[in-house]
Parts: sequence; C-alpha cells; structure tokens
Amino acid sequence: MAGCEGISQNSNVQSGKMVYEPIHEEGVFRFDCSVDARCVAFPSISFQNPIVRERPIKNVTVVPTYVPTFEHEIAKATDITTFESEKGLQIVNIMFPLSTSFYGTGEVSGPLERTGKKIETWNTDAYEYGAKNTSLYQSHPWVLAVLPDGKAIGVLADTTRRCEIDLHKSSNIKFTSSWPYPVITFGPFASPTDVLSSFSRAVESTLSALSANLYVISTKTILQEGFYDPKSFVDSLHQKGFRAIWVLDPGIKNEKGYFAYDSGSESNIWTQTADGRPFVGKVWPGPCVFPDFTRSEVRSWWANLIKNFISNGVDGLWNDMNEPSIMVVKVYGMLMAKSTYKGMKLANKHKRPFVLSRAGFVGSQRYAATWTGDNTSDWEHLQMSIPMVLNLGLSGQPFSGPDIGGFIGNATPKLFQTWMGIGSMFPFCRGHSEKGANHHEPWGIPVATPTFFAGIFSLLCMIKLVTSWNWEHILAFFIAYCISNSSADPTDLELRTQENSFLLGPLLVYCRVENNHELCITKPKLPEGIWLSFDFEDSHPDLPKLYLKGGSIIPVAPPHEYVDEANPTDDLTLIVALDERGKAEGLLYEDDGDGYEYSNGGYLLTTYVARQHCSTVTVKVSKAEGSWKRPKRHLHVKLLLGEGAMIVGIQDKTYFGIKDVDINFNPDFDEN
Repeated sequence: MAGCEGISQNSNVQSGKMVYEPIHEEGVFRFDCSVDARCVAFPSISFQNPIVRERPIKNVTVVPTYVPTFEHEIAKATDITTFESEKGLQIVNIMFPLSTSFYGTGEVSGPLERTGKKIETWNTDAYEYGAKNTSLYQSHPWVLAVLPDGKAIGVLADTTRRCEIDLHKSSNIKFTSSWPYPVITFGPFASPTDVLSSFSRAVESTLSALSANLYVISTKTILQEGFYDPKSFVDSLHQKGFRAIWVLDPGIKNEKGYFAYDSGSESNIWTQTADGRPFVGKVWPGPCVFPDFTRSEVRSWWANLIKNFISNGVDGLWNDMNEPSIMVVKVYGMLMAKSTYKGMKLANKHKRPFVLSRAGFVGSQRYAATWTGDNTSDWEHLQMSIPMVLNLGLSGQPFSGPDIGGFIGNATPKLFQTWMGIGSMFPFCRGHSEKGANHHEPWGIPVATPTFFAGIFSLLCMIKLVTSWNWEHILAFFIAYCISNSSADPTDLELRTQENSFLLGPLLVYCRVENNHELCITKPKLPEGIWLSFDFEDSHPDLPKLYLKGGSIIPVAPPHEYVDEANPTDDLTLIVALDERGKAEGLLYEDDGDGYEYSNGGYLLTTYVARQHCSTVTVKVSKAEGSWKRPKRHLHVKLLLGEGAMIVGIQDKTYFGIKDVDINFNPDFDEN
C-alpha cells in the first residue's frame, strides 16, 4: 500500500490523505482511508472482474497527480437513518485546478456540465421528474473531470450504499457515503476519450444488441385482450417485421396457485422485512412480493424462469418498475437485469440477448440498455433529453435514449416531429406514452410531410450501421457512443456547456431544441478544424443538422421500412470529408447481426481511406480484418465540399458535381 496516510483524529473524526495502490492498468489508482479500511470494504459490483479492483499491479512508476483527502465521522443516530451504517460517514474530497468542468454522475436531469449540482445516488421512481430532481432511476457515483488544459480524469466512488455527490464547490468533487469505500481514479489522461476507454475496460461497456422494430407486450395485455396463444400472436408480428419485447416487472402477485409465487415461496425467494416475513407491496397486479436478487440462488431461480418463458416467442425483455418503485435499493435493478440476461442466454446461447432496464448501477450496461424514465411532453424535456443521454454515455452506459415525445402528456405535432428527428440519433430510439395519452408513433404525426419521413428514414439507416458495430473492435472510436462535442476540442471552454449538439464518432449532430424558427438557420459553435455540413437531399427544418469532421469517412445504408428488409448485399455509401491534407479514413464493422461468431473471427472490419492528388480523390480499402466474407454490392462515395455541396461517385461510374474534381477508385480496389 503506497502513499502516506497522514491521519489525524479526535474522539469523533479521523481525517487525512487517502492511501493508494495502482490497479487495472497504468494511470488507474485505488484510494482507501487506511489499510484496515481497504481490507473491510465490500467487493466491487461495478468492475466486470471484481478481483481487478483488489489486485495491485506491479512495476508501475507513475504516481497519482491528485490525491483525495478523507474524513471519517463516527456514526450518529441521524447518520444511521440516512446512510444505513453504524460505522459512520466517509467524506472524500478531491480538488482540481480552477476552471475544471464536471460531467457524468449517471442518469441526472438538468444541465450537461454538473458544477454547482448535488446528486444523491439512490434509485428512485421519479414520475414526472424535472431539472431539480437529485435522484432518478439509476445510480452512478462517477464524475468525469475535464481539466483546463483539455486533459481528463475520472473518479468513481465504488460503493453500493447511498452516496451523495456534491459539486457545489468549484473544481472540487465531494463524496459522502457509509464508511468504508474505495475511490478509484482513471487518469489524468490526454483526453476524455482516453479516460472513458480505461473506465470501459474496467466496467465493460458494451453495445451488442438487436437493431429492430420493437413491439412491447405485457402479460397484463395478453390476458385482458384475450391473447391466450401468445406464440401465434408473436409469430404474426414477426411476419410483419416486428420484434416482441415483453415487459417483466419484479413484483410477483401475492397469490397462492400462481406458479411463480408458489415456486418462489417454496424456495424462500422473496425479499424480507426485518422480522423475517416476505415484504409485500402494491404494484400493477395488486399486492406483490419481490425476489431478493442480491442472493445468487435467487438470480438462478429467476434465470431459469426466463429460460422457459422465452419459448413464447420472446425477442427481448423489458425490466420495468425495478428500482423497485415501492422501495429503493441501489443495485436491485442491475441484479435483476443480470439475471434476465443470463436467462435469455440459457434459452439460446447463440443469440445476443436484448434486455431493457429502467433501474441500474455502474455495470448495468453489461446486461441491459436503458431509457430516461417518465419524462414529460414539453420542450424542456426535449432539451433535457440530450444532456441526460450524454451524461449516461459519459458514465459508461452508452445504450440509452428518452421516450420520444414524452411519456406523460400529449406532445404537439411540432414538438413530436422535432423530438423524432433528435431521438433517431440516439442509441436507443423509441416512442412510448402512458395510459390515456396519445400514442407516440411517427405515423401519427398530423403535420408530418414525405420530406420529413424521408429524412427520418435516412437518419435511422445511418445509425443502423453504427449500432451494429462490435464494441471490442471499435472501443477507441466509439467510446460512450453519444459524447459531448467538447470532447472533439476539450481545450475550448466555450464548447463545454453546449447542450444542443453532440458527437456520434466524427459526426456532429446539431439539434433544434426550442420552439423557435430562428434557430433553424443558426450555425452552431463548431470545434476547431474542418466540419462539413451535409444532408440526404431531404433537408427539413425540424431535423438535426449534420457536420462531418474533416479526415473522416462514415458508412451509410439505404433506407428500409424495417430491419429485416436489409441485406448485406445492399448498396453501401461512404460519406467522405477530407482534412486539410486531403486525406480521410473510416471503419466499417460487419458480422451476421446476431450470435457470437465474431469472437472466433467471424466478422469483417474494413478500413477505408481517401486521398486527394491534384483534382483526383482516390478511395480504397487500406486493410481488412476478420474471416467474414465481404458481400457483393455496389459502393457509392459522397465527397463533401462544404455548405451542403457534394460530389457523388459509384464504383466503375462517376457522377460529376464540379468539373475540376474527380472521384476515382484505386485499380486494386476490391469492395466485391
């Protein structure tokens, strides 16, 4: 154990600098109040492999740049009530240079930059939440700090107990939770992306899931609507191109004769009250009992129930109300999602499970996507959905999105149309509304035009290719998926508080988030460098504006009504933006779209490059990785020129947009 404890103490408080050890990889440190505190801290749920947090690495010469200080306050009765510990409070402070900006803190409402905010990580059913809520459905005791020089450091308070993150003091992070817990720092590294790369390798962020039209089914709907043959019903949905995502809440109806209740009672599965009786709470079915997912035997019991349930034609499972909504438990939702994920894999080890979970904790992203809960149909929540998704991504949960149009209330046509344009760019994209509100599907927009729908289809098809990529092969590029555009130029302090634009890799998405037509013609503040605007010849004022970073190539698929219409042999379009040297590069990852053959090399990772020489731009494959066979297809190239202008080329045939520029394919080019 390195470092100097420097502990001072009186009858009620111990304080000093935290001691540290290097873990995980170079630049990552674990801090504890003392050697004794390290020995009695609870194991990690956040880390994909908990042993990594416990095992120091050797031969590390780097020392921490920033060392936290701590105070250990001996417990008082009021503290025990608030933080559920008789061992007292541990208060940790870590100070950074002035003008440091803070991000992350998980699922939070309010602004993107978190300075001045206080967050309590304690999963809460926050119906109709607003910008001032301090607790929502998920808990991420994590802060990403971007330093004035553009370098960044991530700080994790690795505790499953109630934890307060206090960012009221400028450039200072303060954690308060039950003693003892370690603090893990990642960096400082050269950029926020480097911090998130390291963090993601520790907690294993992933984005391998279905990309499909989703139809939600609840068991309540099946009984009320008379679908007593759910398998036939789902088969009919499959024929129309839909996937069936079934809702499973943790509340099991407290009723003898119901097989799940009888099975759970026989095995003593239920969460118990202090006097040892099953806890009973009222949810949708009425009085319910709740599996205790903190026990491994309960997680196995649930996974086997899921395994049998999948035979009904289940394509995915949606874990809702799993904070749970009638009580608060920080890791309950995560452990339920883990059990659900395991059950789906038991049912079919050759398919990638799709699990959606409202509640979560650091590490939930290994098992489930998420959404931002019970939002409201108004312009404030449209605007707030962008920083919420970004901060989830900046906290290691990349697969997220809001209920498009708002869950509560009825969106106006203009609001919903604008929200559809923005929501189509998020990793998780769906419309969802509460009972009694209008259904939020795009075909229900009264004022939608063919141009608007064409634009939505184009955006969705572009995202389809991005979301099918495999995390392991694009980790350095894809980090957090949606990321604040300040990451493109972290030294630009003005970019750090922009909330109406974000990055999808090298693509900057600029969104109109207010009911103000003047914003449609406003040019956004762009990061330093070349950023070329473009659209798909379907420009519409309610759709986001797109800018591609110079030096980049992105792949785009053609429009389809639903995913199953797509084919690997479909035409592929490369959108090219040259940098100041006349060069560009981009990746395309492809595999079967399901299963795990990619782990045995069954994928194709292609690197495309473009080079300009005089008036000619040459496009070619510079390298390819993987054993997956390249599909036979036509390749299109769109060379961006700025202000929406472009030149379009097709392999073996070129269309000219400007006389003195040509697009050639290298003689050795072998897309087919």
